[in-house]
Amino acid sequence: MDAGLLLPLPSSMITMKLRSFFSGLLIAVFAFLLLGAGEFYWIAAQSPLALLSQGMKNIPNAAMFVSKQAPAMVSLLVNPDKLEQFWQVVARPQERRRSRQELTQFKRSLLANTGLEYERDVKPWLGDEITIAVTTLDFDRDLLNGKQPGYLLAISTKDPERSREFLQLFWQKRAIAGNDLTFEQYQGVKLIYAAVPTGKKHAEEKLKQDKRKAFDSIPDDLFPIPALASAVVGDQFVLFANHPKVLRDAITNVQAVDLNLNNAKPYAQALDTLTQPRIGLTVVNLPQLTAWLEGSTLESTVKATGKAQAANVLDMKKAVIEPKYSTLAIALGLNPLGLMADTALLTADGSSTSKPSLTQPVAALQYLPAASLFSLLGTHLDSTWSSLSKDLAGYQVLSKLLDQPLDAVRSRWQLDLEKDVFDWVKGDYALGLLPNFTVEPVTNAKSKRQPISRRTPNLPTNDWIFIAERPTGEADKQAIAHLDDLAKTQGLSVGSLPLGDQMVSAWTRLTPSSGKNQAKTLQAEVQGVHTTVGNYELFTTSIETMDRVLKTGGNSLKNSDRFEQAIAPLLQPNNGYVYLDWTEGKAVLERQFPILKIIELVGKPLFNHLQSLSLSSYGMESGVQHSGVFLKLE
Repeated sequence: MDAGLLLPLPSSMITMKLRSFFSGLLIAVFAFLLLGAGEFYWIAAQSPLALLSQGMKNIPNAAMFVSKQAPAMVSLLVNPDKLEQFWQVVARPQERRRSRQELTQFKRSLLANTGLEYERDVKPWLGDEITIAVTTLDFDRDLLNGKQPGYLLAISTKDPERSREFLQLFWQKRAIAGNDLTFEQYQGVKLIYAAVPTGKKHAEEKLKQDKRKAFDSIPDDLFPIPALASAVVGDQFVLFANHPKVLRDAITNVQAVDLNLNNAKPYAQALDTLTQPRIGLTVVNLPQLTAWLEGSTLESTVKATGKAQAANVLDMKKAVIEPKYSTLAIALGLNPLGLMADTALLTADGSSTSKPSLTQPVAALQYLPAASLFSLLGTHLDSTWSSLSKDLAGYQVLSKLLDQPLDAVRSRWQLDLEKDVFDWVKGDYALGLLPNFTVEPVTNAKSKRQPISRRTPNLPTNDWIFIAERPTGEADKQAIAHLDDLAKTQGLSVGSLPLGDQMVSAWTRLTPSSGKNQAKTLQAEVQGVHTTVGNYELFTTSIETMDRVLKTGGNSLKNSDRFEQAIAPLLQPNNGYVYLDWTEGKAVLERQFPILKIIELVGKPLFNHLQSLSLSSYGMESGVQHSGVFLKLE
């Protein structure tokens, strides 16, 4: 070995080599960091959890097929398989198998009786958007056959060749089933459609009549005789419609851009204000939807009461105030605990502004028991009710729903809630629905000597509680005393009685006892109870409920973890909350509103996992009313 190689290197040369070494090391580390960041970004982007933050700019591309005047459009802006992966990630391990089975069953139900399978025939080409729209109230404008709404389904495709194969297979099965197919070229697009075969028309019409008899309250135009049509537009969308004319109109909307929803000013304004990440979007043209609902109501009136009554309804419609709102847009996003919907409600004039009224929790919440099934919390009920009544004055169907409970109370108690109660509630208030429980003895399976009790809902009735901050004005104070006077005019006795350490006022109806000494004894049936606690007046429908409220203590809705989780995703400040405990209140609500059973049937996978629903309004700015709805899922 050369001895020169063993000589020490100059310090300057050592410094240069070290500098080169560290420079190379830094470059290598930086390169690995970039590579790692890229890999992490790619993994994060591909992860189902990315759906929580992506989609702020997602808009339905299928809006180009939909008219500006379309009553409603609903879009899913993510591939259903990505949603399934997301729910598998966030679900508890023991729930994942059941969740997968439910989704599989739901997919199969969508293609029931078609001879097709989702995994084999749809999944390979299905893209990231599915849009369904009610495009028009009457696609043929033929008065002789009634209103025939147009329905359009637009499905994006990531593999045009596979989607065309799907359509070919689909129509082959329809042809084998006896459908006569028609092929048509319209503005460069190939349409395929089939009407009901002549031999089956009678059977279909009979089925339609049977459905009418079974669902008298549902408009007849929801059951049109099917005439399915399809088309493939470019390499982007597969279209289905309930009539070829609906397809032709959709294609025309693409070429005449001024006609489609993309160029509607309210639609663009709504999209600009909905800035949260979203996986779905719903747009409703409120005047068109109202016309649809009120048109169905008018047809029902003609059938039930004749043309004279219908003429009166038409006269009333002419006198109704113009609808305040023009468009409702709902952006649906994902939350680790459920689904979050942000809504934008646009006024027709586009100039109204109002600030949210609550910057801190409603103090009345401390008196609502944690077991409340339904709760309504807010402030300034007097002005809130007045504004709500005016806002809904232009929508007969909604206005009627709002007035029904008031009319029921007025008819039964001769009590004008708006005048006798709402007018003096200028502070915090809370309304709650409590389950009416009975105690049933149950034998313990392990030891028959140790009986235990089980609390079960007493189905016939449920108890209400209303809490309102007491007014400060002398005239308003007298309004509470006026309620006792109104009770007396209804033949009720008004008296005070102790309930623990609290004196309460009870409205009772005295009736003869049903026992042997009927003439000597009276039975008191309590109709209502109220008392003052601090700055609040509490009203309940029974003594038992008042007792539960007075003993609430720390077990109030205010301290409920379920309630806190339900309102956590909603923004503050706001105008209060609407809270529904679906898990505990399902049976009660289904009994009060039977239509919920139909809604549950349609959205079965969702309702099977729904735990609670909460809603809040955030005020209005430049004619746009913003609200949030959170659906907490199991």
